[in-house]
Amino acid sequence: MSRWGRVDGLVVNHGVLDPVKRISESFVAEWKEAFDINVFGSLALIKTCLPFLKHSRGRIILCSSGAALEKYATWGAYGAAKAVLNHLTGTLAVEESDIITVAIRPGVVDTDMQRNIREKHHDKMDAKDTKKFQDLHSSGGLLKPEQPGNVMARLALEATPDLSGRFISWQDPELKAYQDH
Repeated sequence: MSRWGRVDGLVVNHGVLDPVKRISESFVAEWKEAFDINVFGSLALIKTCLPFLKHSRGRIILCSSGAALEKYATWGAYGAAKAVLNHLTGTLAVEESDIITVAIRPGVVDTDMQRNIREKHHDKMDAKDTKKFQDLHSSGGLLKPEQPGNVMARLALEATPDLSGRFISWQDPELKAYQDH
C-alpha cells in the first residue's frame, strides 16, 4: 500500500496436496494442517485485502482445482479444501457485490506439485491416477504455468461482473477474451 496506494486485484494461488493418504490412514491433524494452508491461509489473505478491494472495486481470483469436483483416492484433504474455495468464491460474490470474485480451474500445470505427484506420491495413489499424471508428463500434455497464469492475471485486472461467484476453467470459451490468442 505504501508504494501504489491501492489494491486492484488479488490472485490467491497457493496450496499443498498433502496428506496424500486414504482417509482411513490419515489423521485429523494432517487435514487441519492442509486446511490451515489451503483454506485459512487464503481466507486470511482475502480478509486482509478486502477493505482495499472494496475501495477500488477490485477483483479476487482464486486458483481452485479440478480436484474440487473430480474424485481422487488419497487426495481428500486437497479436493475438499479446493471445494471450500469454490464455495467461498460464491459467498464473496453475494456478500461483497462491489468485488468480482472468480475461482479458476487451471488444468494440469507443470509445477512442483505435479513433479511430487510423479516422484513422491505415485505409490500412494491409485494406479490409474498415477498413470494419468505420468502420461500427461511424458506426452508433453502438462500446461506451462503461464498459460492459466496469464488468464488469471488478466482476470485480476479486467474480470467482468457476470463471472463473479463462478468456478470456471481457464480454457472455457467464456474466457476467450482473457486467453492468449
